[in-house]
Amino acid sequence: MTPIRQNRGRGAALASAVCALLVTGTVLTGCAEDPNEGTNGVGRLPAAKIQGKTRSAAESAGAVRMHGNVVSGGRTYALDVRLKDDGGDGSVTSEGATFKLLRIGEQLYVKADAEFWTHGDGKGDNGKGDAAAASKLGGKYVKVPQGDPSYKKFSGFTDKGLLLDSLLTLHGTLATDGHDEEAGVRTIRVTGDKGSGGTLEVSLEGKPYPLRLERAGGAGTLTFSGWGEDFSLREPEKNETVDYGKQLPAS
Repeated sequence: MTPIRQNRGRGAALASAVCALLVTGTVLTGCAEDPNEGTNGVGRLPAAKIQGKTRSAAESAGAVRMHGNVVSGGRTYALDVRLKDDGGDGSVTSEGATFKLLRIGEQLYVKADAEFWTHGDGKGDNGKGDAAAASKLGGKYVKVPQGDPSYKKFSGFTDKGLLLDSLLTLHGTLATDGHDEEAGVRTIRVTGDKGSGGTLEVSLEGKPYPLRLERAGGAGTLTFSGWGEDFSLREPEKNETVDYGKQLPAS
């Protein structure tokens, strides 16, 4: 990308010089620098086509890192996850509790401290059972059975296709809203209903990947990076793992 930026800079300087030489008291048009010069060209497209291209680029990428927060069901979830087609890993924080997730194929693991696994009021037989279970699960990678109610909820945070499909949607009338930069990369901004339906920053360099999303209705802000950068997923060691059985304790 560096040669392109150097050429772009030289071209802009030349254009400015030409404009300066041509100005003779007459207002000239066409001398302003084109913000889409030297880009992937999506900035010249209608907003709907930009959204379509960025969704296609995201879906075809082998991997991505997602960082930020999502508001869902009245709760705010802080995410820092790496995702690819056959799994993902990372951490999720909600209501002061942080837990790690690891999914390899269909096998999902959750790792958290003992307090995460504790429920009930801590009194009576139920409380004693909860404390005993929590002490065994705390700090371990706990296998989550597919039939457990927690499986669908937790595995969704590691499902690249599901997350991108649900998140990369702007609502209302789409429009472009100027150029910007995200982490040093030039972007075109696409909005839904002037921002109330969400705002998406799309890369103008390389593939038109989404780089930053502000969800509609203040439902969270996410940044995306590491598009196409593969990473390894490692099964936990046996001494790090607990197989609790068919159903986990509520958490």
